[in-house]
Amino acid sequence: MKHEIVQKQGATVVIFRGEIDLESSPAARETLLKCFGDTSNVIVDLSDVSYIDSSGVASLVEALQASKKNGSQFSLAAVSEPTRRVLELARLDKVFTLHDSVDAAIQAHA
Repeated sequence: MKHEIVQKQGATVVIFRGEIDLESSPAARETLLKCFGDTSNVIVDLSDVSYIDSSGVASLVEALQASKKNGSQFSLAAVSEPTRRVLELARLDKVFTLHDSVDAAIQAHA
């Protein structure tokens, strides 16, 4: 897994690429949790995630819980098809706020 963090129109955008699995999920978790000190709007771009397992999903859930604790916005954007299938199977597509693109997520929280 690779990641990049960019600031865009007042939001922190975390872009993940590759696989978020048991090996990489601790780094994904740490990356996400660090973002909440910088902004009140965190958007996770999952467009280039080819695979996510339950530990990766758990990292996203933990970040969502952290955002609720500190009153931040947290959403997923441009979710890749493999990732979307996993979220749907776990019925988490109803728990997370999903947007078609990073720009749509920024617009929704403007």
